[in-house]
Amino acid sequence: MRKATIVNMTSLHPDRLLPADPGTRDVARRLYAAMADLPIISPHGHVPPEWLAEDTPFTDPTSLLLSPDHYVFRLLHAQGVDLADLGVGGAQLDEAGSRRAWTLFCENWSAFRGTASRFWMESVLADVFGLAESPSAETADTIYDHIAAALTTPEFRPRALAERFNISVLATTDDPVDSLEHHRTLAADSSFATRVAPTFRPDRYLEPVRPDFAELAKSLGAAADIDTTTYAGYIAALENRRRFFKDNGGVSTDHSHLDVVTLTLEPAEASRIYAAALAGEASEDEATAFRRHMLVEMARMATEDGLVMTLHPGALRNHHIPTFERFGADTGHDIPVGVEFTRGLQHLLSRFGTSDGFQLILFTLDETVFSREIAPLAGFYPSVYAGAPWWFLDAPEAVRRYRGAVTETAGFHRTSGFIDDTRAFLSIPARHDMSRRLDAAYLAQLVAEHRLDEDEAHETAIDLVTTVPSKAFKL
Repeated sequence: MRKATIVNMTSLHPDRLLPADPGTRDVARRLYAAMADLPIISPHGHVPPEWLAEDTPFTDPTSLLLSPDHYVFRLLHAQGVDLADLGVGGAQLDEAGSRRAWTLFCENWSAFRGTASRFWMESVLADVFGLAESPSAETADTIYDHIAAALTTPEFRPRALAERFNISVLATTDDPVDSLEHHRTLAADSSFATRVAPTFRPDRYLEPVRPDFAELAKSLGAAADIDTTTYAGYIAALENRRRFFKDNGGVSTDHSHLDVVTLTLEPAEASRIYAAALAGEASEDEATAFRRHMLVEMARMATEDGLVMTLHPGALRNHHIPTFERFGADTGHDIPVGVEFTRGLQHLLSRFGTSDGFQLILFTLDETVFSREIAPLAGFYPSVYAGAPWWFLDAPEAVRRYRGAVTETAGFHRTSGFIDDTRAFLSIPARHDMSRRLDAAYLAQLVAEHRLDEDEAHETAIDLVTTVPSKAFKL
């Protein structure tokens, strides 16, 4: 293997994603310079907390950069690459398998032209590993060896990288019954500056249609030390675990269902459906009504414990059944569907939309609702924030469309700040850098059109990566 070295990278253009017009680009350069080196606030993501708590060295380029990143491996799958050859779904690759997976990626590099993944991966290879070579069949081994050697050095341990990336806040996504032992380890370690916050993700505990719902309810009760054989006990257990997350640094809850229709059941009816669900006898309509009722209950609990509620509906999970059966969930084939927010959330917002302390961030995979529904909701309700574009929309053109669709109605300060939403740890700075460049470009255009003074744009640029996410997520 070659010795890992960090070299100055010159192949990435310093003006990438900035406006083509020279005058506007000059303004964008100044705005980007003001925000480029500010700390990263990542209030929603999927980096396993044990990576940082245990600070275990990463083992190889494939398991670090390819198999955790569904943006990358799903596009390779579209090119005909078998997911098993990429280590997806827990498949274990030896060194030869890892190298072969990396070669497959490099051989298919042209498939990433024009994608956000291309921007992120180029930034990782250049800015993190100091590589000037572009991936190809010819450079695959050279790049692999360079990265593998780097991963054996202390500078590439998880904690060292978090410090190098200047991550001030990193939120994880966690099961309600998780012990949060890794978060407690990190919180007790004064030598580690990054704040790692757990996020309460109760989706599967709110879906009575699941065949394992009774087992999940039992495990929830065991974690809370509360009997969950009754609906009242189930509610108490959820409240208990939410408090536990907050006591251990949690700031938000995360909810991803097929829709965001909300309603409130009478207590007796909620109890009846819950009992039927535990017995495996709830109908699909009853289970759907219960889940919609529970979204309102989550909002009610948020008014009491202060956790920020985030919604990101509209993913049809596990679209390709054979892939799900072979590799499991979260293996690249969750596909967006259209979602309606205005009528769906009216009941919830009529009850809690103006409640003190309640905050609701609306994300979507359906960008048609940004200007029609989400921006108008955020432009009226003091509780509602327009979530950043993510998951298929966290890409340059979609981010540009989001700014144009949302800002004129809701302004900048009713948005969430950028959300990287990733398990691909090394791509976090690249993703935030992309957002900062695009925001600088958008603000520069407003200056060029004499819609903002440059000093206002400068202040807004800084707010978008500091004040805005801090306020939206109560940081």
